[in-house]
Amino acid sequence: MASGAGQIILNVFAKHDKELLAEWVQGQLASASLRSDLMRESELREQSREFIALLQQVLPSAKLDRIEGEEWTPIRDFLAGLSRSRAIQGFSPSETASFVFSLKQPLFSKVRTGSTDVQKLADELWIASVMFDKLGLFTGEMYQKSREEVISRQQQELLELSTPVVQLWQDILALPLIGTLDSARTQVVMENLLQKIVDTGAALAIIDITGVPTVDTLVAQHLLKTVAAARLMGADCIISGIRPQIAQTIVHLGVDLQDVTTKATLADAFSVALTRLGATISRNGAVA
Repeated sequence: MASGAGQIILNVFAKHDKELLAEWVQGQLASASLRSDLMRESELREQSREFIALLQQVLPSAKLDRIEGEEWTPIRDFLAGLSRSRAIQGFSPSETASFVFSLKQPLFSKVRTGSTDVQKLADELWIASVMFDKLGLFTGEMYQKSREEVISRQQQELLELSTPVVQLWQDILALPLIGTLDSARTQVVMENLLQKIVDTGAALAIIDITGVPTVDTLVAQHLLKTVAAARLMGADCIISGIRPQIAQTIVHLGVDLQDVTTKATLADAFSVALTRLGATISRNGAVA
């Protein structure tokens, strides 16, 4: 059985649920924090109605100062879902958290009109206010977590888009690399290349590093791992885009690329690949 502030809130919901819902929705619609371009009024009204219904379900057995308790699970799940959807829709953290905070004004206004004991009213309003503050902060935290998940997923998608594997010729693949080659991207590069080898049955793959700004020991090791993985799948690799500065760096670092064919340009590497396959291109463009 709810007591104190929880019982007072329940009483208000029981007597003024429709009126309270209407005032709360109207307040949100009038607020600058609501993005009408991102959400329909019907969706906002349904979310507000569901939140009030969940509060009525949870408050009878809940401790207002411990929203992490098991009895608060339905409320936390609802707010986590709301935060996730608003993060995807493009709301800001404050716009999302204001969904909870905006209920305080119409709710507390009705609580004050129904009590004559000023001291008791102040104490219970404070407890209820702390509860809503915690729920609002929880909503903000869930929003931030959702945004981080969205950003992480977008970064992964960009990684995959920035490492395309293209088929230059029958049995010849090309993997042009642009930007820094770190451990995470190497994994994506390797997976994309190996999958393309499986899909096409290619015997040769050209890894072009013309767009890689610098090559250090770590980048060289990543390249060697990719070459080794491709060989295990039955495809040999040629590394192109070896500029003079990169050649000097590799020699200075003592990186052993003796077992790997390297060329200065992608065109040179493509010519070598064709030769290995027994094909040649004449000057008039005819293939022999």
